[in-house]
Amino acid sequence: MSDSPERSAGRSAPLTKIIMVSSAGSAIEWFDFFIYGTAAALVFNKLFFPQADPLVGTLLAFTTFAIGFLARPLGGVVFGHFGDRVGRKPALVTALLIMGGSTTLIGLLPTYDTIGAAAPVLLVVLRLLQGVAVGGQWGGAVLIATENAPEGRRGLYGSFAQLGVPTGLMLSSLVFLVTTSKLDAQQFASWGWRVPFLCSIVLIVIALFAQFTLEETADSRESRHDEEGSGASRSPVVEVLRKHPKNVLLAAGAVITIGSGFYLFVTYMLSYGTEVLGMPKSTVLNAVLVGAALQVPALMAFGALSDRIGRRKVYLAGAIGMGLWAYPAFVLMNTKQWPLVTLALVGGQLFFAAMYGPQAAFFSELFTARVRYSGASLGYQLGVMLGGALTPIIATWLYARFGSFVPVAAFLVASAAVSSVCVLVLSETNRRVPAVEATSQADRDVQPAAS
Repeated sequence: MSDSPERSAGRSAPLTKIIMVSSAGSAIEWFDFFIYGTAAALVFNKLFFPQADPLVGTLLAFTTFAIGFLARPLGGVVFGHFGDRVGRKPALVTALLIMGGSTTLIGLLPTYDTIGAAAPVLLVVLRLLQGVAVGGQWGGAVLIATENAPEGRRGLYGSFAQLGVPTGLMLSSLVFLVTTSKLDAQQFASWGWRVPFLCSIVLIVIALFAQFTLEETADSRESRHDEEGSGASRSPVVEVLRKHPKNVLLAAGAVITIGSGFYLFVTYMLSYGTEVLGMPKSTVLNAVLVGAALQVPALMAFGALSDRIGRRKVYLAGAIGMGLWAYPAFVLMNTKQWPLVTLALVGGQLFFAAMYGPQAAFFSELFTARVRYSGASLGYQLGVMLGGALTPIIATWLYARFGSFVPVAAFLVASAAVSSVCVLVLSETNRRVPAVEATSQADRDVQPAAS
C-alpha cells in the first residue's frame, strides 16, 4: 500500500520549522531532565538528605532521580491518548509547559535546612511532574518529525527530534561546568545549583512558539477523521495494548540498553569519577560534553544510514557495541587521564547514538497513525523506565557491595543482550509505509525476522 500524492504532499512541512519545534523544544526539555540527574550526583544528597551518611544520601538522591523515570510511562499513556485523540501539537505543547513549570519550581525550592522533611517531598512531586512531561513530549516531537518526513527520509527526520538528548546534555553539562568552575563549593551549594533550573523558563517560550506556528500533521488529521467516521475505539492506549502487545513489549525491550547505557555513561560515571576515583568534577563534565557534542552529527548520520540499510542493522550494531564497550570503558576511566576518560564516555555515547538515531522512525513505523503516539510512547517509556530508572542506583550498590566495576559492567552487558534479542525478533520497518488505516501491515503483530 502506498500513500496518495495528496497525502505525500500534505505531509511535508518547512524543514526549519520541524527542526525548531522537534529539536529545540526537545533539547530544552531534556536539559531540564538532565540537570536533575547532574544535581542529584553533585549536591542533592547534601541539600535534601543531609541526615543520611554519604552513601545513603547518594542512593536517596538517585532514587528521586529514578522517580522521574517511573512517571514516564504514565506520561506516555496520558499524552499518548491525548495525542492520538486530539492531536500531536496540543499534546506536545502541554508537555513542554508542564516541564518548563516544574523545573523552574525546583530551582525555587527551599532545601532541607529551611523547611525540613517537606523539601524532599516537594522535590519528589516536582520530579514526578518532570517524568510525566518528558514521557509525553518524546512521542509528540518524534511524530512531528517523522510524519512530516518525505518518503525514504524518516530515519533522518526522526533523528532531528533525538538531537534534543545530546543538546540538552551539552547545555546541562556546560551550565554546571561554568557554575562549578566560577563558584566555590559554598556558593554552588547555596545558590549556584539553582541557576540551571531557573533557565528552564525558556521552554515556556518554545511551547508558545509551537502553539502559534506549528500545524497538525496530515496523518494525525486523517486518522482522527477516519476514526470519527468508523466509530472506532475511544481509547488508543487500550487499543494498542490489545492489538499490538508484541510490538509494545519488544520495543520496550529494545530500549532497555538505551536507558541503562546512557545513564551509566552520563549520570553514574559522573558520580563514579568524582566520588570513587576522586577526579575533579570539571574533568568528567568536560568528557561528557565532548561525547554529547559528537552525538549530534552521529545521530543524524545513523538516522540517515537506517534509511539506506535498515533500522534493525544500525540499531543492533549499537546494542552489541554498547555491551562490548562496558568493560573497556571502566578500564579507561580508572586511568584518571582526561583523554582516556573522554574516550570511555565518547565511545559509550556513540554506541548510544547508533540506537537512538534510527529509533524514532523505527518505533513510529511499528504502529498505525491512530495509535502511533500511544504505541511508540508506551514502548519507549517502559523500556527507558526499566533500563534507566534504576541504573545509577544498581551501579552504586554493586560497586559498594563488591568494590569492583566488573559487576557494573556485567549489568550493562546483560541489558545489551536483552535489547539485542528484542531487535532481532522485530521486523524491519524502513520499507514500510506508516499508514493511517487500521488495516495496514503495521496493525499486525510483528513476526520473527527472516535471516
